[in-house]
Amino acid sequence: MPTHLRNCITRLIVALAMASTIALSGVAFADSQFDKMRVKVAAFIADKMEKLGGSRIVYKVDTDALREAVATDLRDDVYKILREGRIAFSGLAIRDGSVEVKIADAKGREQLTRKLAAAAEELPAHALTVTDGGDGLIRLAPTDAASAARLRDLVEDSTAMIEQRLKDAGVTLASVQPEGADRIRIFLPGAMEPERITAIFARKVKVSFRLIDLSMPAEQARSSTPPAGTEVLLGFKDKRPYLVKASALDGDDISYAGPGFTSDTKEPIASFRFNGRGTRRFAHITAENVGTPFAIALDDKVISAPVIREPITGGSGQISGNFTLEEANSVAMLLRAGSLPGRLGLVELQVVQPAAKP
Repeated sequence: MPTHLRNCITRLIVALAMASTIALSGVAFADSQFDKMRVKVAAFIADKMEKLGGSRIVYKVDTDALREAVATDLRDDVYKILREGRIAFSGLAIRDGSVEVKIADAKGREQLTRKLAAAAEELPAHALTVTDGGDGLIRLAPTDAASAARLRDLVEDSTAMIEQRLKDAGVTLASVQPEGADRIRIFLPGAMEPERITAIFARKVKVSFRLIDLSMPAEQARSSTPPAGTEVLLGFKDKRPYLVKASALDGDDISYAGPGFTSDTKEPIASFRFNGRGTRRFAHITAENVGTPFAIALDDKVISAPVIREPITGGSGQISGNFTLEEANSVAMLLRAGSLPGRLGLVELQVVQPAAKP
């Protein structure tokens, strides 16, 4: 394909993608209308891109890992309700994707199901089926609709993460679209070395929350021998050294991350939320270390190093670091990449030759 034609098609694709984004964001459509239009625009762009030739890559999210994560979160939610309501129980466990618990008191069973139903009203993806197993045993499991909604959310999160990581790697022109219920298709026009792209996602992002060691200046530890069980990490933007202890919490306990702004200065930030286990661990760590700085690190680069002012028991936090909005979004997507329950599995890798001239 002639270079000038390739460039023309490339410019057309970019223009169409931008125009469709602007048009769709400025008009109020019903969900079904929006989805249909988005699918049509995506299909049109993908068709034009494939005429350029390039790399087609298809990933599948790990639905088994998603079911395990959903069941774990449900168990943690049940435990929290039982503990806060002082409801006597026994045998709380996960079995075959469901959560089982035995509550002898009928009022206690009613209180638990009422609390869970109230949560599902706010978040339909948390809707549950409740089965009476007799003798006080109840089984809780996500409804089919809730499971499908969780899978859609996971695919959307994974798609956004893929787009951001490609952008961070300097890949600015790519079509990233959901395909079927649990797959994501990537097409990169002109790229004839798809292994370079898959290498980006083969490595898991390492997310860690680490207390800072104040027993020695970080500069001194960097030039000599740091205390046992510590290491020196550099800052993400300022390259400043930090002497940190072993990881106290990792990215597997993050249930959500996204960009945002502070309420007062409107500074771009990355916000995050822990699951039940992470909330309890973070509350314990912060309660035991008030007045101590701790580092939030991504791939051994310190993103932020705030001082713990008080116990953080709500399970959520914000990361600030003089970010631009683009940097805040990148940090949020990296946090999500380190915590997504559905790991990406490669199912197709193909080089597509440019379409022959008519």
